[in-house]
Amino acid sequence: MGSFSIWHWLIVLLIVVMVFGTKKLKNMGSDLGGAVKGFKDGMKDGAASDAPATPPAGQVANSQAADKTTIDVEAKQKS
Repeated sequence: MGSFSIWHWLIVLLIVVMVFGTKKLKNMGSDLGGAVKGFKDGMKDGAASDAPATPPAGQVANSQAADKTTIDVEAKQKS
């Protein structure tokens, strides 16, 4: 009861083709393929631009870039 034979799957496929038609199934297949291709291209582009151009907010790249009016809260609390 748990597994289906090849005949079960062929009957299901025949019913799906009869309900949707071959043209609609072809269009759905090409749309799905285009979506997968777009996803892969997006992942490839995202991996190439992972290196951030600027440091994340709240972090300073070097001590010279720090603003002179910035107060170090942790240092002020320790004093």
